[in-house]
Amino acid sequence: MLNVSQIIQKSSNIGTVKIALQMTPQDMWEMFTTVGFGQQPKIGFPGAVAGRVRPFKNWRPIEQATMSYGHGITVSLIQLAKAYMIFARDGDLIPLSFTKVAQPPAGQQVIARKTALEMRAMLESVVSPEGTAPQAQVPGYRVGGKTGTALKVIGGRYVNKYVASFVGFAPASNPRIIVAVMVDEPTAYGHYGGVVAAPVFAAITANALRAMNVAPDSTVTRIVIPDNPLQESL
Repeated sequence: MLNVSQIIQKSSNIGTVKIALQMTPQDMWEMFTTVGFGQQPKIGFPGAVAGRVRPFKNWRPIEQATMSYGHGITVSLIQLAKAYMIFARDGDLIPLSFTKVAQPPAGQQVIARKTALEMRAMLESVVSPEGTAPQAQVPGYRVGGKTGTALKVIGGRYVNKYVASFVGFAPASNPRIIVAVMVDEPTAYGHYGGVVAAPVFAAITANALRAMNVAPDSTVTRIVIPDNPLQESL
């Protein structure tokens, strides 16, 4: 029996489904749409796409179950990054922008600050040696995030090709950046997000934090990667 933290740490689809089915379809759909899934990002960029989230009234239980771990919906990388804002900003969600602003725009409190802090701690466990993304660790900094590995849809059906991802934030004690990495059809080192995308996240995050002169928030300078890291479910 896994608790919620372990479900996230070990990327358990079964555990995720059990949590999702305790929600009504409408509540789940409203959370998807609140964070921006199924809606075109208002960033003034012509390539931004809405993705796809079907109306909740048409959901069958099996569809609600599989959507909880990413099957049956489509989202862009920038939509995923925006969704993680609620964890990094203590539950607050602000509009996206490609230009620097003097003052952050007014946001929307999507989840309670206490919930956001609890989720940050759970997402930190994902990058531990016991999680699915130990290769996302950044020496000197606490980071958190989540792996993703999905089958691609081509011509309306799933094919034996993959998209690997890792989305995370740093420093976990007071997040300054969110980094989202997606690798389309990885061919080297396997196809899991924790193996393919997490190391890219670590490299980008380490360089970005140094460039921003962000003070370290961890005394750990040596990362530990198991010989056989845990792989997330598909």
